[in-house]
Amino acid sequence: MNTKIKKLLEEKRVDGFFAYKTVNGFPFPAIFTKENMNELEPWKPSHARYPILKMLLAQARQEPDKTFGILLRGCEERGLEELFKWNQLRREKVVTLGQACTKELSEECECKKPYPDSLDYGESVMPVKESNKVKALEQMALDTRLSWWLGHLNRCLKCYGCRDVCPVCFCTECSLENQTLVQAEKLPPDTTFHLVRAVHMAGRCVDCGMCEMVCPARIPLRSLYKKVNALVEEIFNYTPGAKDIPSPFSFLGEEMALPAGPR
Repeated sequence: MNTKIKKLLEEKRVDGFFAYKTVNGFPFPAIFTKENMNELEPWKPSHARYPILKMLLAQARQEPDKTFGILLRGCEERGLEELFKWNQLRREKVVTLGQACTKELSEECECKKPYPDSLDYGESVMPVKESNKVKALEQMALDTRLSWWLGHLNRCLKCYGCRDVCPVCFCTECSLENQTLVQAEKLPPDTTFHLVRAVHMAGRCVDCGMCEMVCPARIPLRSLYKKVNALVEEIFNYTPGAKDIPSPFSFLGEEMALPAGPR
């Protein structure tokens, strides 16, 4: 990792690079510049996952004229592609290096593509072709499935963790904080929160699983979003994060494009 990232910094191809450093024995995301690039560490496989795209987006909004690099897994690359399509980041202002997921992480995530298109670190592993999560749900009777979902969704604490960690949740004002839509004083709130968010994420969710990973109520959110993704693929023949394929929802992109400057 030292050589490739240092070269990008030394050649001034990027102003900063988002990668990882060890903090108290754990890999932690950090931004490296020419001033601290001596802190770069050799790459090694890890199961640690962080919302590194959120960090990139926040920094790019603060410094829109700078170019940043980022170390990405397959799902993060898909998320970045959606941010480009939705005009949240400028393609020419982002430089990427790719890292592979481990076999264990790929199986845990049921990932259809556990590696980026361009792989700089690690070796690609076999994708998981079929989701057991969705398959098991579809085999349930409708009334049983409804009860199953209500039992999970009614545990929601409305902590916004799923929204805050999502790589493609980029709105600067969130409609789900609107008190007329979802009443925060109700604990637990009704199921409106997740149903509205699922529709809102249609065509954008890249199935990274971060929402489910951080949920304190252990709601199986990936099952919900995998089903939404399946419907988007069936109806629009579109997989979120696909390169060189415009999003069927891209007509919204111009409306949601952010002006330059801090946010």
